[in-house]
Amino acid sequence: MSLLKPSVYRANSDFNRSWLLVNCVRPKEPSFTPKCDHQFFLDLPDDYFTERYMVKGHDLEEKYARETRVRITVPRIHIPDLSFVTLGKRDSFSPFNQRHRQLAGDLITMVMETQSVEEIMGLGAYLKDRLNPYLFQYVYQVALKHHSLTKDLPLPSIVEQFPEQFIDPLAFPILQEETAVFDAPDRRVVELPTNFTASDLEDEQRLAYFREDIGVNMHHWHWHLVYPIEGPLAIVDKDRRGELFYYMHGQLVARYESERLSNGMPRVVPYSNMREPIKEGYYPKLIRNTNMRSYAGRPPNTTLKDLNRPDAGIVVTVAQVEGWLDQIILAIQQGFVIDTAGRQIPITNDQGIDILGNIIEASSLSVNQQLYGDWHNTGHDLFAYSHDPDGRYLEDIGVMGDVTTAMRDPIFYRFHKHVDDIFDRHKRLLPQYNRAQLSFAPVAVNSVMCRIPKETAAPNVLLTFWQRSQVDLSGGLDFQSDGPAFVSFVHLQHADFDYVLDISNNSSGTLLGTCRIFLAPKCDENCREFHFNEARKLMVELDKFTVSLTPGENRIVRSSLNSSVTISWEKSFQAIGKLTKLDPNMSPRDLQEFEFCGCGWPHHLLLPKGSEGGSAFKLFVMISNFEDDVVNQVIPENVECGDAHSFCGLKDQLYPDRRPMGFPFDRPFDIGTLDQFVGLHSNMFVQDVNIRHVNQITNRLP
Repeated sequence: MSLLKPSVYRANSDFNRSWLLVNCVRPKEPSFTPKCDHQFFLDLPDDYFTERYMVKGHDLEEKYARETRVRITVPRIHIPDLSFVTLGKRDSFSPFNQRHRQLAGDLITMVMETQSVEEIMGLGAYLKDRLNPYLFQYVYQVALKHHSLTKDLPLPSIVEQFPEQFIDPLAFPILQEETAVFDAPDRRVVELPTNFTASDLEDEQRLAYFREDIGVNMHHWHWHLVYPIEGPLAIVDKDRRGELFYYMHGQLVARYESERLSNGMPRVVPYSNMREPIKEGYYPKLIRNTNMRSYAGRPPNTTLKDLNRPDAGIVVTVAQVEGWLDQIILAIQQGFVIDTAGRQIPITNDQGIDILGNIIEASSLSVNQQLYGDWHNTGHDLFAYSHDPDGRYLEDIGVMGDVTTAMRDPIFYRFHKHVDDIFDRHKRLLPQYNRAQLSFAPVAVNSVMCRIPKETAAPNVLLTFWQRSQVDLSGGLDFQSDGPAFVSFVHLQHADFDYVLDISNNSSGTLLGTCRIFLAPKCDENCREFHFNEARKLMVELDKFTVSLTPGENRIVRSSLNSSVTISWEKSFQAIGKLTKLDPNMSPRDLQEFEFCGCGWPHHLLLPKGSEGGSAFKLFVMISNFEDDVVNQVIPENVECGDAHSFCGLKDQLYPDRRPMGFPFDRPFDIGTLDQFVGLHSNMFVQDVNIRHVNQITNRLP
């Protein structure tokens, strides 16, 4: 049933859907304050004002309405019962926290049940002023991304809304001064430090450029926005969701491995014993503006302890978490899981990884959460509260308790390597791929080359460097003056390059194939070349696309810019400033220009850093038979959010590849080296490439 009071407001074709995004701007300000450089003012019904502002409601409206261009009349709704909301406005919200995500799921359901754009606006404006800001934005954006009336709206970047989750807090007093004293044209760009969480005495700090990269942490947030753990079944139960949890997080670890080797560091040691002290300390130096509490640091050699944090709704023992894992491992060994009705569900098939992914994460799709528990999510909680497990010091969560910050911590990668090893136990029990599955008999890949499109560039030599870029954070600077607030930061970047593939089709007709491109380091930290079954777990997917092969010789040139894994810089960052300046009269067609899916690996980190002397990598190319890959569905020509489908799937579509994710490297193979594996199949090729890092900073061009 609709929440709208029909006697007060009815659906209006003049209501611009982009106005819904006003609820996303300056998330900690009340709804009635002007937004987007005084473009928009929300005219609230009298009973929308919270108790603090109720008496002064009309005065506040008159004060602010005079300063804005567009006055949006917010429809009155039947006021929802929010008595079940137990998370305070100043508390920390975490989707890993079972109580929090169940609360979020109920609120997402509430928003999804709305029946008009006006109703969404009315409910959104009411909830925004009463819910925890982080909780509200998570709920509201999950709903906007999935609601049939709004799923094509551009969503704001999380760094615009909550910049304190991503940057050195010392920047905020400077930004405050600039916006308060200077008009927009005279404001300077605040430069963020490249190293602010540890000194060079800490070896792990060599990887800070990767772990603390804004795009990396935005990706993790947006992936969990697209794939929420709880909520309406239609939102949570996406095609191969559990498998995608396994594959995307495994790819994060594989990429981190390459970065470590590029910096002369050993590979990640899985954190597989929860009784073992955590060798790595981490002090994030980030502050949550809702309560001005810092994300707690963790000293080296911290030991996980039982959690007794009723304030956060978490009371759990380490033994319980270990027991859940024991049940998961038993299920893998037995080849079946047991659902809540006691039925045995086999997992020794291609669908087993999806079932395991939902159990291990543990989403609401777990077949038996009572038996298999909440292992992954509670694991994050154990790390997040390891500094104050019983709350005696009233300390807030550490970064591992938040999807926007978890990837900053070295323990994230150790824990997730352990998670990946559990999945691999399952994969190792499946039969290895046979020749029919791996080969594409009429096709031969004759040569593979990477080249930077410059005459002087050497073949198979790829370059990385540092780049300084800018981002406007004004949308998240609550209670500050209007106008831009730019910061600049340095991040890894690479020179764009092309893949040049020479392929023979030895049949008499045109063939379709799927080109799969992976990259892995050639040698370990001791200069020993990897065994195949080591290399397969280090493979990072760079691209996947369909090729049409005519009889005879074919040359395919593919730009790295078209990667199926990444989203462009423009979609990640430049849309931030544009979004807060949306034209109130913008048509739905014009809105498409600002489409921002947000889910996808940041393109500036497509390649690992390499080293100044050059790091050796193996570039693997395979052409598989499209008939074995194709999914029986019609995909629209301009499918939304399709840029990074390898990591994120396709919006409202089946995952666009029938093969297991990571194929052909998701299963072991009884062979010595990658070169020997490739030598068995004409449709594969492996090329040595060198990644050189130029230790210089360039400025991004506008």
